[in-house]
Amino acid sequence: MDTSQNTALLRALTELPGPPPARGVIHIAIRHTDRFTVVGNDLAQHPGLSTTAVGFAVRIQSLPQGTEVGIKALAARFPEGEKLIAAALRELETHGYLQRARTRLPNGRIVTRTVFCNQPTALLRPRAAAAPPQLPPAARPITTHAQASEPTVKPEASPEPDPQPEPTPDPPAPLAAPPQAAAPPFVRLVPPPTAPKPPRPPLPRPRELTPELERISTALLSDLRHHAPQFTLSEEHVRELVPGVAAWLERDAHPDTIRHTLTINAPEPVNYPYQFVKHRLTVLLPPPLPGAHDLTPPPARRNPVTPFQTCDGCERAFRAPTPGHCRDCRTEDEQQATAA
Repeated sequence: MDTSQNTALLRALTELPGPPPARGVIHIAIRHTDRFTVVGNDLAQHPGLSTTAVGFAVRIQSLPQGTEVGIKALAARFPEGEKLIAAALRELETHGYLQRARTRLPNGRIVTRTVFCNQPTALLRPRAAAAPPQLPPAARPITTHAQASEPTVKPEASPEPDPQPEPTPDPPAPLAAPPQAAAPPFVRLVPPPTAPKPPRPPLPRPRELTPELERISTALLSDLRHHAPQFTLSEEHVRELVPGVAAWLERDAHPDTIRHTLTINAPEPVNYPYQFVKHRLTVLLPPPLPGAHDLTPPPARRNPVTPFQTCDGCERAFRAPTPGHCRDCRTEDEQQATAA
């Protein structure tokens, strides 16, 4: 059975003015009257954006105001997966088309607010100067239809002297334009694509790369492909990553723990296993274990307490640093000594 062809499209092709091009695309442009979105070539032909990012930018631009455009919301609406959508949104953020910021609502809830700009390069241009003030309708000269249609016929000469023309009132002065507030300075919220990126942290290294640490690290990296086939490293890459694994072993990390950390929740597929392992060895490096003196709690600070003493005279208990008499007995002894 033959495939049916779109005869309407072929008929429209024959109605195009002029000869069609010998090769390349031929446009049949039909003017939209409703349900359309204007997309500029700044986005449609952007050299730094992938086709996926341009497609999602057009889809986001066509959505009404207030529509959820998060990764999960877009994945539920469109057939692409969350990873592809997240990569496209990151591209749009890098080139200034999209900005995502966390905002706290008056009720205390924190939400992510997404701002989309269809032409971010226009935000960097200087603002246009204010237009000259226009005259109000009352100050403009009015020409009626009767005045425009009157014939310009001069009256015949008369021997009588011409009457003095009446004084013409001065036209009303144009109203002054209200002062316009100065436009606030433009602040770029998204760094430009040409902004220098911060340097990546270096691969961790041990204090001393002993032969034992080098042997265990080499064996661990070479054995990764037995647990996860996508982590097949070359001999040169293993040699470069050995200091990073040795730094983990120097901090008392178990080899099984290192292997689990390097291979858990890995993307499918791992296109660059060397870069992936190097990133995790650098970013997820555990801190060194504390020593015994670091885990000892500080001594509790106690207020000095004066002990109880028994009075040698009346055997009454009282607080004093040394044994002796209580205050009453000392007062009585002083009175007796004064009387004597």
